[in-house]
Amino acid sequence: GQTLKDAHIGVIASLGKSKIKVIKKPKISIISTGDEILEPGEKITPGKIYNSNAYSIAAMIKANGGIPHILGTAKDTEESLNTLLNMGCDSDLIVTSAGVSKGDYDLVKDVLFKRGEIKLWSVRMRPAKPLAFGVLDIKGKQIPHLGLPGNPVSAMIAFEQFGVPAIKLMMGKKDILKNSFKIIMDDEINNYDSRRVYARVQAYKMKDGKIHAKLTGNQSSGVLMSMSNANALAICPEDREKINIGEEVNAIFLDDIDDIFI
Repeated sequence: GQTLKDAHIGVIASLGKSKIKVIKKPKISIISTGDEILEPGEKITPGKIYNSNAYSIAAMIKANGGIPHILGTAKDTEESLNTLLNMGCDSDLIVTSAGVSKGDYDLVKDVLFKRGEIKLWSVRMRPAKPLAFGVLDIKGKQIPHLGLPGNPVSAMIAFEQFGVPAIKLMMGKKDILKNSFKIIMDDEINNYDSRRVYARVQAYKMKDGKIHAKLTGNQSSGVLMSMSNANALAICPEDREKINIGEEVNAIFLDDIDDIFI
């Protein structure tokens, strides 16, 4: 489960070994869903949005050691979705975005029921409540599937909490969950519906050595800049209605934390 670094390669070579056994990087296929999705570079028209989810998730997969493979965008029909799913028959994991909520065109969960088994649907967290996990039958192979929400922040946080640990597990790593750290909030975090809240924050080190954090603006799950400007997720537990200014909370860091602690 250990990631081989440059010195490890040197040690292996110094022992006269020309080959060693390794765990292959997992191949993860990504499917976006929705008639409203356009690809970057296409001309925007009313009622359409650009596909950001596929590219942010692909970047997260690559950063965590997986091999991303963007299959395309399925239209709001089961036929279109099934066609793309079949293209992922050689995947170690299939990730979809959108289609797991309660709308008339949220077809992913319907296809899951028909082609496999849903192990989990809906999580008590905000953002990213509409999340699904199951196993799909793709050309006779049983392939795990992670269904992410459609909103871009929700998709990224859901993948951070569920997809990244899955990649680490497939790569044989033992520590699949990130360590949490204590930070002091400069802003309030409000929890209005008794879910575990993952607030996007910018953490920084004070002169006294303590780590503080401030919200990155509008926390709506559709505001991707709140994620872009964040280096950590501050956690408000599901049994708390509010985190007050000056209160210490647990946080998960998204970036390399050396620039914060040094």
